[in-house]
Amino acid sequence: MRMIIDAMGGDNAPQEIVRGALRAKTELGVDITLVGRREDVLACLSEEEKTQVTVVDAREVVTMEDEPTTATRRKKDSSMAVALRLLKEGAGDAVISAGSTGALLTGATLTVKRIRGIRRAALAPVLPAGEHGVMLIDCGANVECTAEYLLQFAYMGSFYAQKLMGIERPRVGLLNVGTEDTKGGELQHHAFQLLKQAGDEGRIRFVGNVEGTGVFSGAADVIVTDGFTGNILLKGAEGIIKYMMKSLKGVFYKSLPNKLAAVVLKNDLSEMKRAMDVNEVGGTALVGISMPVIKAHGSSNAASFFAAVRQAKQFAESGIIDDIAANIDCMRVRTEQP
Repeated sequence: MRMIIDAMGGDNAPQEIVRGALRAKTELGVDITLVGRREDVLACLSEEEKTQVTVVDAREVVTMEDEPTTATRRKKDSSMAVALRLLKEGAGDAVISAGSTGALLTGATLTVKRIRGIRRAALAPVLPAGEHGVMLIDCGANVECTAEYLLQFAYMGSFYAQKLMGIERPRVGLLNVGTEDTKGGELQHHAFQLLKQAGDEGRIRFVGNVEGTGVFSGAADVIVTDGFTGNILLKGAEGIIKYMMKSLKGVFYKSLPNKLAAVVLKNDLSEMKRAMDVNEVGGTALVGISMPVIKAHGSSNAASFFAAVRQAKQFAESGIIDDIAANIDCMRVRTEQP
């Protein structure tokens, strides 16, 4: 398995990116191609490590200040753009980047292309909930959506949950302001009917509308929504988790008895923190792109980026892209001609 790494993307590039990639080579047995300014990348490698990886020179860097929709076209020699071209040309099996989400999504769409018939690619993070987690699709790639987009998200999320989350018949829910069938606006009403039809035909396991409170309480395994709503839910959940962990720490440092209790609960607290740690997941797949592209966290350290490479390897080996392509006819909404 050959991993193409955007070595210049992210807050901690290239040092942490290179460290995470080298760990992946050792522990996962993958081949690594590092794309970026050669001198900067080589400075992160020992003499021995330089013989173990391939370094492809790319002189430009896509920054967070660049316009996402034009970044990879204007900066054709950027590490992100070059990495995506290498993937398209067959020089690797997946691309992983911690750079700008918008630029990576646009670049992947224009260079690698979407799966034929897929209207929009989606960001699909797995949130910490229950035994397997819960997938949120979309979480920001598509601020404005049609009901057909949401139908396709449901199928793609279901395939992902089967292959990578280990759920045989994943439950698909539509995020809404209530659980009743009639809740929501025009988008939710239309999407509900399409999802219900797909459920009645046995193509997905649709369980109806899901409120925000049901996302983390096991109401569904795949939560379908537009990118605007999904991003607010995701960022809100991240903020609440950080607040809770900070508050919990304050409670245990409040008094001597509390500190003793913290010692007793140390292992359980560490496990809870690990379950909520973004470093354990590493990144988010761009589901709907015709080849594996993984968006690693912008603040990735070596551990987080290693997890993103691991996710890319699993995604590439899963066959999800083939499953989506094989079922595309079921995922289209046809308009009857008069």
